[in-house]
Amino acid sequence: MTGKTVASTQVEMSEVMTPNDANFLGKVFGGSILSKVDLCAYVTASRFSGEICVTASIDRVDFHEPIEVGEVVSLTGVVSYVGRTSVEVTIEVHAENIFKHTRRHTNTARITTVALKEGKPVEVPRLICETCSEKIRFLEGKLRREMRSQHKADFESVTEKLHQSSEAELDDMMNS
Repeated sequence: MTGKTVASTQVEMSEVMTPNDANFLGKVFGGSILSKVDLCAYVTASRFSGEICVTASIDRVDFHEPIEVGEVVSLTGVVSYVGRTSVEVTIEVHAENIFKHTRRHTNTARITTVALKEGKPVEVPRLICETCSEKIRFLEGKLRREMRSQHKADFESVTEKLHQSSEAELDDMMNS
């Protein structure tokens, strides 16, 4: 299987935020941004892998600043890490006020997708990291994957102990 460079994975999408995107405070609804982030992750990962990619997990989404209705939201997705069948996409979201000529970094997200062919996970190309920052991003992605696996194992171990605890022990834990 051949590889693809990080630079070749970049996807950019833009959209004007309308009143339909607003929450009760008049700002752009977080769910609207999440939907766009998920779509950007799909396009980035699928273009990279050449297969349909489905969201396996949303590692993290940081909301740095609110987005105003009327601003242009631009999402830039790039493949930051790949496993055998998984593709981690890092997405940066910027909001632009086209009249004031201002642009702000509003969100950062990391989405892990899995490439599928005929409903089964399929191998993805290798990611070719050419720059120091791309190599660091890849190694950070590898570390995130390892830490997620360790966190899952630790959580399962602790919850198993909770399920084996007596009601009195649970009460003690709740009150400590």
